[in-house]
Amino acid sequence: MKKVSVVIPVYAVEKYIADAVQSVLEQTHENLEAILVNDGTPDASIEICKQFTDPRVKIIHQTNRGASAARNNGIRHAQGDYIAFLDADDIWVPEKLEKHIHHLESSPNVGVSFSYCAFVDEFGTPLGLYNATEYKVITPGAILCRNPIVSPSCLVTRREVLEEVKFQQELNGIIEDCYFDEDLRQSEDAECWFRICVKTNWQLEAIPEILATYRLHSVGNSANLLKTLDSWDQFIEKARVYASEIVAEWEKPAMAYTLRYLARKAVTMSDGSMAINLSHKALMTHWRILLEEPRRTFVTLAAAYALGFLPQLLYHQLQSIGLKVIGASQRRRILKDQSKLISATPNSELYSS
Repeated sequence: MKKVSVVIPVYAVEKYIADAVQSVLEQTHENLEAILVNDGTPDASIEICKQFTDPRVKIIHQTNRGASAARNNGIRHAQGDYIAFLDADDIWVPEKLEKHIHHLESSPNVGVSFSYCAFVDEFGTPLGLYNATEYKVITPGAILCRNPIVSPSCLVTRREVLEEVKFQQELNGIIEDCYFDEDLRQSEDAECWFRICVKTNWQLEAIPEILATYRLHSVGNSANLLKTLDSWDQFIEKARVYASEIVAEWEKPAMAYTLRYLARKAVTMSDGSMAINLSHKALMTHWRILLEEPRRTFVTLAAAYALGFLPQLLYHQLQSIGLKVIGASQRRRILKDQSKLISATPNSELYSS
């Protein structure tokens, strides 16, 4: 049974870290190590981690350098054949690692296996929404436009995949092997998946099952949205260095899809004017999103204008109905994807051992 190293950055997550670690220790695939990387957390997170007596739990420490540096440090300490990532405020279902490992071992061309996830709010309440991506095998264009792998918590990768895309960065005179770019603070995961797509022959493929929960926190304010946009620009500039032709082909549509995504974020934080402004910028950048994804684009526009001009009570009623419709549509897609998998797999052998 091959070993899996689970890397968990730990910073200011005392409310959630115990549940995250417990979900790792309850995995049906038991040959694992949980590497908890203390990123200079200011709260009681590490004291909570120390309460776990399972010998598979390992804690390493570093000064605060961000999630990318914590993941890099964890990978450098990892001893597993496979590497998995779990954000400290997310959790896994018990069969997650077992299903991913079977997927990878039965698919020699797949280097990264990722799953769907269910969204919960910051208190852990299910939102009835899921990331049921239509991209079952990931392309560079898909990552630039939509990043179908919503969170690092969704995937498991072969170690050799990361070794193929590693690079070196210098900090305080020390040169270290890196896998995530530590200069990026919000788009570092998408940049890593993109680098795997363009610099290796490995496939990134989905398991059409909900194997993780992803916690959505309050967005904050419009400044956070602008920081996200700046981070995306940094990602594009990094990618331009090693994939200039791909970036040139996808830059405008990718910017439009990013702006549309941020418009939806503005809607969730009840900033109607920002949502309308971002939606308009998306259309001005690449108007073809109206043809390429008419439903999602019109829904974003409708939500932005409704928030900006309708009475709040009416808007929230319509929002509640809209979220239920979206959730139902996502569930239907998941069931459809699962039925396709069953019909295409001999003897109905799903991704389980």
